[in-house]
Amino acid sequence: MAVKNMADERKKEKRALIRALMEAEAEINKTNREKEAADKRIKQIKSSRTYQAAGPAKKFRTGKDGGQEITLLREELDKVKKELEETKEALHLSKLDSRSMNSIKIRHSVREMENDARLLDYIDEAVRQKIKHDENYIDALTYAARLFMNDRDEYREAVYSTLLSGLKIEDIPEFMMREAMTGSLQLKQAASFRAALNMRIRQYQLTGTLPEYVLDDKQTAYAFMDKLAIRRPWTSDQTYKADELPLEPQTVVKPRDGAGARGVYLIHDINDIIDLKRAKALDSKEALIASMKADVESGWVEEDDWMMEELIMEDRENKIPGSDIKFYCFYGEVGLVLEIKRYPELKYCWWTAEGERVHTGKYDNEPFKGAGVTREEIEMAQKISKEIPAPFIRIDFLRSEDGLVFGEFTPKPGNYDEFDAETDQWMGDLFLEAEGRLFRDLMEQKTFDTFEMT
Repeated sequence: MAVKNMADERKKEKRALIRALMEAEAEINKTNREKEAADKRIKQIKSSRTYQAAGPAKKFRTGKDGGQEITLLREELDKVKKELEETKEALHLSKLDSRSMNSIKIRHSVREMENDARLLDYIDEAVRQKIKHDENYIDALTYAARLFMNDRDEYREAVYSTLLSGLKIEDIPEFMMREAMTGSLQLKQAASFRAALNMRIRQYQLTGTLPEYVLDDKQTAYAFMDKLAIRRPWTSDQTYKADELPLEPQTVVKPRDGAGARGVYLIHDINDIIDLKRAKALDSKEALIASMKADVESGWVEEDDWMMEELIMEDRENKIPGSDIKFYCFYGEVGLVLEIKRYPELKYCWWTAEGERVHTGKYDNEPFKGAGVTREEIEMAQKISKEIPAPFIRIDFLRSEDGLVFGEFTPKPGNYDEFDAETDQWMGDLFLEAEGRLFRDLMEQKTFDTFEMT
């Protein structure tokens, strides 16, 4: 009886292994339909000696050799599973190079890798392949450019101009840069606002501070604006824990260090509170405190450290809070103006300094026709930025019933990588021009007395 039971258990185990092997092969075949190159690997598996000895379609002996067959099946199952993972990983990596893949499909593919618990390996291999991929393209494009080095000027310029659209600034070979210095080749595609801010952040890491980051502190920013006689909200002299917050009508509660509208609450009255980020009404102090604690616990707000300031209203009678007016300033020049309505629904509108509405690739899915800004307001922002020895800073205001009220300085706007290519290049040029103006002023020994006293 014991021998029979053992044989039955072996049969069950064998059947389970065969089923697992068949399921693994079915998965390979499914993946194989998605990626044609997997055929070669499958054929290699099916031609292996181990597979021929213990494949799922073979006759399996029972008895004393059953244990050996199970061992062979286990080994083959492990090999098939390993091959399956390699095939799936190769499929996901190949999708990055597929010309038909869009960002949604690529993100879905990466999510599948996370679900398979292989995302870190995938990242390592994707980085390695991207580096090699880029090296190959750069080498090919550079060689193509060299072929035209001694050609007619108009041919050479036409080829170089086309090639520039596929090269990052650090990829452009010296002989093409020499052409830009001595000929008519324009490097418009090489400028990038994203790259400029990325490098500025690297400077910040290396030097420990930069002028624009000094003003990232709210209290320092307010002191600076007081010296320039720019209107700002009154603020509480101290900060509070959520449980200790005194509730005062016509105030704003916000994190001492925050970003965007996260953790910002408009206190119209004790029982009339607006959670600005969620566009949600709260009807009591208890609800407010619970929401503030949830902000901290979720990571929306870093610390349980809150301040109060004056509530700026664009239309107090109808309880319409002040619109955000954000000036993208390049040392004395305004590039873009972003106008934001946050309540009752979130809407965005972009303007140039000349008052033209534009699309930038960012927030374009929620545009509206805002009120815009006046020439005087543009000039005020330009004047402020000229007092800061930095090529770029964003100056944020709120619109009140009687004009703009300063909000904060933003040296690194959120999601600055989302601008479309045309806007990114244009603002990249504005950044470079601002650096040039700032350098000339410093060479002429301009002093920044207001900023230095901050």
